[in-house]
Amino acid sequence: MRKIIHIDMDCFYAAVEVRENPSLRGKPIAVGGSGVTRGVIATCSYEARKYGVHSAMPTARALRLCPQLILLPVQMSLYKEVSARIQALFYQYTDLVEPLSLDEAFLDVSDSEHCRGSATLMAEEIRHRIFSTERITASAGVAPNKFLAKVASDWNKPNGQWVVRPEDVDDFVKQLPVTKIFGVGKVTGQRLANLGVERCEDLQSFSQERLKEHFGVFGTRLYELARGIDERPVSTNRTPKSLSVEETYSEDLPDLARCLLEIPILFEEFTRRLVRTQKRMSLRPRTLFVKLRFDDFETTTIQMAGTIPTEQGFAHLIEQAWQRGKRPVRLIGLGVQFSPLGIPEQLELPF
Repeated sequence: MRKIIHIDMDCFYAAVEVRENPSLRGKPIAVGGSGVTRGVIATCSYEARKYGVHSAMPTARALRLCPQLILLPVQMSLYKEVSARIQALFYQYTDLVEPLSLDEAFLDVSDSEHCRGSATLMAEEIRHRIFSTERITASAGVAPNKFLAKVASDWNKPNGQWVVRPEDVDDFVKQLPVTKIFGVGKVTGQRLANLGVERCEDLQSFSQERLKEHFGVFGTRLYELARGIDERPVSTNRTPKSLSVEETYSEDLPDLARCLLEIPILFEEFTRRLVRTQKRMSLRPRTLFVKLRFDDFETTTIQMAGTIPTEQGFAHLIEQAWQRGKRPVRLIGLGVQFSPLGIPEQLELPF
């Protein structure tokens, strides 16, 4: 039986800001972009959350909900510095560490001898050490797999932890809302609700075949996770499935011609990131895609397979995507999806 810990820092960016400026403690604060320039909230304190503020919310809306909100600019270099020290601490317990972002990670401590091999005690000790060295808090989930550990880390926030023992898995899973399952967003959640499914216990009444009829390949995943089954290993070398750049403009781009003028600028940044990524690992672009968000917040994406990334290719996709709305544009994104590693592909040969 595996022992997986999921560590999740509590309001990480905001917590670091409060540590740097203790006078902010107990006040509604948020880290993010300006409300004047269509910024969004990266994270916020629990005091701000009481007003309905949350991450990914437009800053202007956050300020309407909480007029006394203290808005702070993002200090990414500081957050990365703190995160690096915390990540280094994880490796003192196991080499099997899978960072998910600056503020969370999975640890497989199945074979660790620390704390007499107790994952529960290791999680407690890690959280204590984070607080004693960085003066910020973390929550943890301990379980036999990644799915349950991640769910459990959110069970006793902030500054707490929850343990799902092997013998408790069935009871724990049955009470979970299906929205806790990886991949169940608003659309899939509504489709499940239409089938009378709200909790995993409801989902367990469906056979794997019936779920596949409704949800395709994802039906198998639903069948397994609804029973607490998750065999994914803690991956120490994450391979990106895609890479993209996007820009939200302070003023709407009024027409297609204006959108096309932005392509060279975005493509230059995209190319820099792609080269940097390909230096670290061998990845082959498989599909180009673009994303447009119009001034009415409708978003459309379009993709084209089997071609290398070029300005002309992205411009062609932008033209097609714009025809779907024919409205001013507030956001443009360019990206590629990579071929899965190990999948044989035809070589590109000169004509």
